[in-house]
Amino acid sequence: MYASAGRVADGPDGRAAGREAAERTAEGPDADGPDAGEVGPGADRLDRVHRRIEALYRAAERATDAYNAAQERVEDEQKKIVDLARRIDSAQRRRDALQRQAGVLASAQYRAGGVPDEVRLMLNADPEGYLDNAVLARKAQRAATGVAGELNRLAAGLRDDAHSATVRWERLDAERAKKEKARRDIKKKLDEAKKIESRLAAAEKNRLKGLEESRARAEQQKWLDTGILEEIHNRASGAGKKAVSFATAQIGKDYVWGAEGPDTFDCSGLTLRAWQAGGRTIPRTSQEQWRRLPRVAVTDMRPGDLIIYFSDASHVGMYLGDGAIVHAPRPGRQVTIAGAGSMPILGVVRPDK
Repeated sequence: MYASAGRVADGPDGRAAGREAAERTAEGPDADGPDAGEVGPGADRLDRVHRRIEALYRAAERATDAYNAAQERVEDEQKKIVDLARRIDSAQRRRDALQRQAGVLASAQYRAGGVPDEVRLMLNADPEGYLDNAVLARKAQRAATGVAGELNRLAAGLRDDAHSATVRWERLDAERAKKEKARRDIKKKLDEAKKIESRLAAAEKNRLKGLEESRARAEQQKWLDTGILEEIHNRASGAGKKAVSFATAQIGKDYVWGAEGPDTFDCSGLTLRAWQAGGRTIPRTSQEQWRRLPRVAVTDMRPGDLIIYFSDASHVGMYLGDGAIVHAPRPGRQVTIAGAGSMPILGVVRPDK
């Protein structure tokens, strides 16, 4: 439970929380570091287990961001390849029609023969008619030249589009490989975390959860002791109220990596859908949300703003007001209310700025 966060605002700027919770998600040791070893009852060993598990879940969250980003790029490349295929098909049909037209014009020129125009005029019984026909013939010749020019341009365009399609396919293959690698990384980290947790007896699992909550309370209290809430007074925008309402309605739903609802969420999947409910489209991952959305100072934040956590921007929660956030913490946990200062804050972004 996070300490002294104040009540979560009632009404349009937030919702009264039926419970308080906090997930201590300090970065801890490297997730690829030495194994936590056999679990024993000692506090030091339990502390190491806690740090190891948290580090694994942070690493899994980073891999989830990489997976989601790769999935977005895969979808983008697929759309561009489809667009290119349509352009190529349209250009090929146009080229075929022009080639038929060019064939007709070439046949007409062949039938006209190679006699010079001056000789034809001298031999023609109807000079005026001949001159009229000559004008038409020159128009036809210019048309043939125009057709030839358009054919050349189409051919060049087709070559460019074919090259672009090849490049897009190569990018698509590369993004699929990145996506698969991220999926394997996620599975590895989650499996290892579950394995460590499975070694714990029921009493030790309760102690581990208590340790998480105790650390979250301590971090939240340190944040509150700075007097930060005395500087934060902004109210939610109309869009922000809708986003907050959606996010808090998901409380109790399970965290699942890569999930965007409606029954399960990861951290950025929750904020994505919440802001869609608020009428805004935002990037899929917490890292892209940090990179691309307008930033605001912590002291200027308002309900609905997104708080980005950890130096690698691997986690995100939505500010509710009164020092609280709603977020999807990690696998094995549910969407919940936590203290805004219970994790290391990287910064704040505002989707509707």
